[in-house]
Amino acid sequence: MRSSPLGLTVLSLLHLQPLHPYGIQRLIKQWGKDQVVNVSQRASLYRTIDRLLEAGLIAVRETSRDQQYPERTVYEVTDAGRTATREWLREMLVAPRADYPEFPAALSFTMMLLPQEVAVDLSARAAQVRARLGELEAAAEGARQLALPRVTMLEDEYRRAVLIAELNWLDAVTSDLRSGALTWDFETLAALARATS
Repeated sequence: MRSSPLGLTVLSLLHLQPLHPYGIQRLIKQWGKDQVVNVSQRASLYRTIDRLLEAGLIAVRETSRDQQYPERTVYEVTDAGRTATREWLREMLVAPRADYPEFPAALSFTMMLLPQEVAVDLSARAAQVRARLGELEAAAEGARQLALPRVTMLEDEYRRAVLIAELNWLDAVTSDLRSGALTWDFETLAALARATS
């Protein structure tokens, strides 16, 4: 099985204790891991659990029935799962993967808009980035009040650093757009494309 952020999350949580899928999903949200791992659809969690089970990285510990709840299957990590968790973690920490997020893709075609439109849009993005930074600061304050160890919040530290860098870049580019230091016209770019094709 190939590594995935959700697979790593499930394996890591099962290291702490055996859990059923609802318990896994609840812990992901309680610990704020839903900010770095996509668990918006329960089906993706169940598919990941099925793949981990098929690969022998987790096992069924028990299936319980309670009249108030549907049947619940509790999973636990296997020795192979413990090994895979360490390997996946080390791989993910060391080797940057080629992600293809939409923002850089959109930036690569900003020439389709007018410079003043891009300035407005990037300013709006900067406002959203500032709001996210505020949310991360509130989460960090909550962690400090709970006296959580720093290691539990490293992903938030990283996200904050990335957002600060993005905000600085957005502010600089927006400033260049507004001053006219960064400008273009579509016809010139289209002519360049025709000349190089």
